[in-house]
Amino acid sequence: MKLSRQFTVFGSAIFCVVIFSLYLMLDRGHLDYPKSPRREGSFPQGQLSMLQEKIDHLERLLAENNEIISNIRDSVINLSESVEDGPKSSQGNFSQGAGAPLLPSKQLSLVVDPEDCSFALQSGSRNSDVQMLDVYSLIPFDNPDGGVWKQGFDISYLFNEWDSKPLQVFVVPHSHNDPGWLKTFDDYFREMTQYIFNNMVIKLKEDSRRKFMWSEISYLSKWWDTIDKPKKDAVKSLLQNGQFEIVTGGWVMPDEAAPHYFALIDQLIEGHQWLEKNLGVKPRSGWSIDPFGHSPTMAYLLKRAGFSHMLIQRVHYAVKKHFALHKTLEFFWRQNWDLGSGTDIFCHMMPFYSYDIPHTCGPDPKICCQFDFKRLPGGRFGCPWGVPPETIHLGNVQKRAEMLLDQYRKKSKLFRTTVVLAPLGDDFRYCERIEWDHQYKNYQLLFDYMNSHPEYNVKIQFGTLSDYFDALDKEDVTIRKNSQSMFPVLSGDFFTYADRDDHYWSGYFTSRPFYKRMDRILESHLRAAEILYYFALKQAQKYKISKFLSSSHYMALTEARRNLGLFQHHDAITGTAKDWVVVDYGTRLFHSLTNLKKIIGYSALLLILKDKNSYNSYSFDNLLDMDLKQNSQGSLPQKTVIMLSAEPRYLVVCNPSEQDRISVVSVYVSSPTAQVSSASGKPVEIQMSAVWNTASTISQTAYEISFLVQMPPLGLKVYRILESASSDPHLAEYVLHNGNVKDKGIFNMKNVKSTEEDITLENSFVKLRFDQSGLLEEMINKEDSKHHEVKVQFSWYGTTSKKDKSGAYLFLPDGEAKPYVYTTLPFVRVQRGRFYSDVTCFLEHVTHRVRLYNIQELIGESFACYISSAFISSQPLHPSVELHALRSKCFLPSGSVKKKKKKEKKVNSGTVNMKNGEDRNRKKENVCHFGSSIQYKKSGAINFY
Repeated sequence: MKLSRQFTVFGSAIFCVVIFSLYLMLDRGHLDYPKSPRREGSFPQGQLSMLQEKIDHLERLLAENNEIISNIRDSVINLSESVEDGPKSSQGNFSQGAGAPLLPSKQLSLVVDPEDCSFALQSGSRNSDVQMLDVYSLIPFDNPDGGVWKQGFDISYLFNEWDSKPLQVFVVPHSHNDPGWLKTFDDYFREMTQYIFNNMVIKLKEDSRRKFMWSEISYLSKWWDTIDKPKKDAVKSLLQNGQFEIVTGGWVMPDEAAPHYFALIDQLIEGHQWLEKNLGVKPRSGWSIDPFGHSPTMAYLLKRAGFSHMLIQRVHYAVKKHFALHKTLEFFWRQNWDLGSGTDIFCHMMPFYSYDIPHTCGPDPKICCQFDFKRLPGGRFGCPWGVPPETIHLGNVQKRAEMLLDQYRKKSKLFRTTVVLAPLGDDFRYCERIEWDHQYKNYQLLFDYMNSHPEYNVKIQFGTLSDYFDALDKEDVTIRKNSQSMFPVLSGDFFTYADRDDHYWSGYFTSRPFYKRMDRILESHLRAAEILYYFALKQAQKYKISKFLSSSHYMALTEARRNLGLFQHHDAITGTAKDWVVVDYGTRLFHSLTNLKKIIGYSALLLILKDKNSYNSYSFDNLLDMDLKQNSQGSLPQKTVIMLSAEPRYLVVCNPSEQDRISVVSVYVSSPTAQVSSASGKPVEIQMSAVWNTASTISQTAYEISFLVQMPPLGLKVYRILESASSDPHLAEYVLHNGNVKDKGIFNMKNVKSTEEDITLENSFVKLRFDQSGLLEEMINKEDSKHHEVKVQFSWYGTTSKKDKSGAYLFLPDGEAKPYVYTTLPFVRVQRGRFYSDVTCFLEHVTHRVRLYNIQELIGESFACYISSAFISSQPLHPSVELHALRSKCFLPSGSVKKKKKKEKKVNSGTVNMKNGEDRNRKKENVCHFGSSIQYKKSGAINFY
């Protein structure tokens, strides 16, 4: 009885909470309606319309909550049946939410937000069968000799294992074409890739049993523009009959660590839209054989793009061995945060060292290499294991077929089905017609022989990736038990990749940071240009602005998307291509960046003009230049100095995001008597800071002015800047420690020698304390007076004495990092101003800056503290030395004045590699890379540049 009464009270409380939440949501829905000016005579109709909308809204909410109540009722009934009658106390699985009525502490409380309830009611479990964090803790990461499969183990089988169910083998011809690596994109296409496509059209038509697979749309698009209609029709025919398949369909096969997800999505969209427009096909399967490690983000994007299957290759050899032992090389890849199975995508992991033919037919590369018929005697390539392939004929077909079948059988023992995938390809394969003949004819003879002998219990054929996955799905459905798939569910990622020994491919995380930075700049400019162009285009169409409508802006935007997409290639943004190839990428990025700046300027002008028709009369040579200018692909961007006079200059500020923003805008001007006002003429407060040519030299021709702007979403604002004797800028003040400045100009500067007192910065929310070297040590939260240690340290690594050195791919230190020690106190520059203050310290090899904004209006904004480090070598470092920023911790407040508990946010700095090196037996590169990582946190940003 007591339990029954408790359920009654509990159910009543739930009902009250649901009704109350409905009222709150309905009221909130009413308040959220867009506000519009009321017109005379329209009030009654508007009131009736609003009432009708409220009724409809209430009906939807009632329907949702009826379902929720039904689920809760069923749960209560099940609970009452499973619990014995008697006094028992439990806190349950619910937590008290904001806005919920307060219940006695011993009673259950419930968050009744419908979306929360729906999310909690999802089927499935948060737990996966395989969690990569657990796997990494289990693997010993040793590297014993595994026999013929050096990184694995011996594989055995019984000959009668396939008596009841024959082995089904799909041999999948493919050619991996890097859009730039040892050669540029155009050079590869001109010398190799175009011939692959030309031969494909001819050779696949010769035999309907032949198949081929392609991934990179950047190359396919370039070839498509050069061919005639018969060839185009032939490609469409091959796609239609299943001989030719497009896999993934992105503009490139992207890296999965360095790109931003925006660029990953963009290059995928660009490829898919091209395919839809020109070929009318949509890829079904993902194919990612060469990126240096694999991210669950890419799996998620492919799933959301409509894919159900994918394949990966470059995974740590110890992980592959572990998965092979447990037959988990095929799994459903699920996001860590997924409560159900909505993000599941089936993934096949290739088990052996590489994606080339010697490492794909089975565990023994010496044997598999004998079935790469491009390596037949007399050709340019041979087998490193010393045994060449043999042309297949009646005299050797039995022996060679049984030798190859043995490898397929052994490979199948690593998986849970009798379906085997055997890729047949490598980098830039099938360029020559003779290779098409050697591979397809010799393999077809082997297939015919195996298929004609029932005692082998094998069905073997050429196939595509989707052919393999279709057969796999069919077998899974056939043998699954209780609707449960035979394949496990996995969550986690596959970083950091190592192909052998301790060769971890983490060097490319920071290789060529200059171009990684340019990638992000182009990315942001592209998004801003697309948004502004769209709005400007609508205005141009409305007012028939011929000059804008006839421009080449749309083509330039498309070209920019494709150049950005090209740079997401796993040898581009990674920094692992040859020097001249990197310059080619940089030239493309720079060209598109220049065009995007023009599009932004043209579009912004059209949008801010009151008289749109006057657009046609403007000359754009010196109109709406961007704040930063870059002269070439390899040069650093420089701030534009705005030349002032009594005639006003105009500054247009753009907010391309869909949220309100309050930001500090800083520009360089030529005069210390600058005055800023809004478009309506209202004066704007400014902070004037010095422009530093060197650490201790002030520019006498440029001054930095900073002011506060509040921008609406997708908004533009115009400010006037002019030279005025009545201007009263707030000059920043400077304190110089352990050094001095000769010509102080208009600024107040105080020289301070080394002292016992620490350096401090503060605003309304926090106080920062620095040591005598100018490095951050402590943050004091003024809201609760709590002290947080914020220790910034620099360390460096030596390089290993082994033959293999760190390089564009690898990071191979000689041991633990060593502290970066300075013998004399560095020059420290402290700036204090109206809107921001900062501390800059100049170590021998490192310039480090901490900037603290001091603006009351920034309540709730995402930036309250900005920290940056510039790694600038003042003299050559020894080639065996690497500079590393180690364990930089910064606890950054959100800046909100609301009474809420601050969470400590730990930010670790990145690694800076400065050395020459070469990676042997992989994509070789002699490169000096110099940089660090970029991490963003909700309440601040730490930039290393």
